[in-house]
Amino acid sequence: MEREDLEHLIRAAADATKEYEFVIIGSQSILGSIPYPPPELKMSMEADMYPLNAPKNRTSSTGRLERGPASTTRTATTLRA
Repeated sequence: MEREDLEHLIRAAADATKEYEFVIIGSQSILGSIPYPPPELKMSMEADMYPLNAPKNRTSSTGRLERGPASTTRTATTLRA
């Protein structure tokens, strides 16, 4: 996953939750502080996040980037705890 992919997932989560600040947890959180980390740190295609100002929704959003063989498809899924 590249930083632009993470930004896409954040926008999708914002649209779904009407929240606009998120805490990114897990391996993709490195993309917030290091825009171009080494390839081995960008292998995951999932990003775990929760809205900063909505404590009841903590651990409720997961985004997944899916790449098809012929094209790239971006999807985001919001899960409720």
